[in-house]
Amino acid sequence: MIKTAQRSQLGAGVAGLGVGEHHARALATHRAIGTVWLYDHRRERAESVANIVPRSRVAESFTSLLENPEVDIISIASFDDAHYGQVTAALAARKHVFVEKPMCRTTDELREISRLWTGAGRKLRLGSNLALRAAPLYRWLKDTIARGDLGELFAIDGDYLYGRLHKITDGWRKDVGDYSVMLGGGIHLLDMMLWLTGRRPVSVTAAGNRISSRDTGFRYDDFRTATLRFEDGMVGRITANFGCVHPHHHVLRVFGTAATFIYDDTGARLHESRDPASEPRAIEAAPLPASKGDLIPGFVESIANDTDFTYETQTVFDGISVAIACDRAAASGKSEDVEYV
Repeated sequence: MIKTAQRSQLGAGVAGLGVGEHHARALATHRAIGTVWLYDHRRERAESVANIVPRSRVAESFTSLLENPEVDIISIASFDDAHYGQVTAALAARKHVFVEKPMCRTTDELREISRLWTGAGRKLRLGSNLALRAAPLYRWLKDTIARGDLGELFAIDGDYLYGRLHKITDGWRKDVGDYSVMLGGGIHLLDMMLWLTGRRPVSVTAAGNRISSRDTGFRYDDFRTATLRFEDGMVGRITANFGCVHPHHHVLRVFGTAATFIYDDTGARLHESRDPASEPRAIEAAPLPASKGDLIPGFVESIANDTDFTYETQTVFDGISVAIACDRAAASGKSEDVEYV
């Protein structure tokens, strides 16, 4: 934590105030944070959020956040195609960075982010809002897997059901060059696969289509599925389904030799017996975080207490690497190795 005679708390800036409003609220309520500067390309939006977020002030531009010596943390919640430029600018300005997913969209971009982060001695905290990590259900599941209660894992599959077709046909996503539903949504389930197991896939095959959005202005696959192979033989399967007729939701199944975990429309449960007459054990923990800012307190604590954040950053890099490989495999129609950064 940076301390001076004049300032004993961290300052934060938030860029983009859609989802970023949740970032601002989480920052403003943290004991280690002083002032929160708010920037949005719509000034009236920044002023509106400033009226409800305590200790906040409106910033004139993103550049003003970079140049402000009292801003230690920059939280980025802009459109996907702006993330890379803003992340690299913030790292170059020696700011800690928390960014909405995806952190970036290409391997070259990820390499440059890694170069800047490594060049700063990996002392700058760099995180991404992979919000399912904050869900009580998945914190419980991570501990359950680590204890070995599921036995040896042999398969994981998950479905990201976006269920809001209008947001890609009418919203900003249709105007973003080479928009990826895997990077834009499926990455949540890819991250769960990596984060829950501590394992990384070595290769991937993938396919997709644009049937649901075929007669719209959206130009890219709205459905994509990927099958991932791990070195120890485990198999993963993830879909990013933006065109489905279904409420916004996700499904996750984890298969082990001793038990099977399932979360879907009917809730979370653990099957612990192969007896067809046995009932699964219901798991009551919440499958979503309480808010979209729930990972921010831990990020701030790492800065305030000077604790290591390298593992969290590397797992974000890994998830981006896997998502990019999924897109590359869908384009080539062949199995592609995952190129980790």
